[in-house]
Amino acid sequence: MTIKEGERHGISRFPNFHRSGSVRGMKRLYYGNDCLLVRCGNFIYNVTAEPQIYNQATI
Repeated sequence: MTIKEGERHGISRFPNFHRSGSVRGMKRLYYGNDCLLVRCGNFIYNVTAEPQIYNQATI
């Protein structure tokens, strides 16, 4: 997802971690294996609460 699209969706309100972090580790330790993660800029956001953002990002 581009930064501009992320700003439009208000993605900064979701939990996030830096892109250099381990996606597998964050899923295992914090979010669960079924979480929906979206990369926007240098951060990866957990948008499980609003799956339409995830669906928008995968188009």
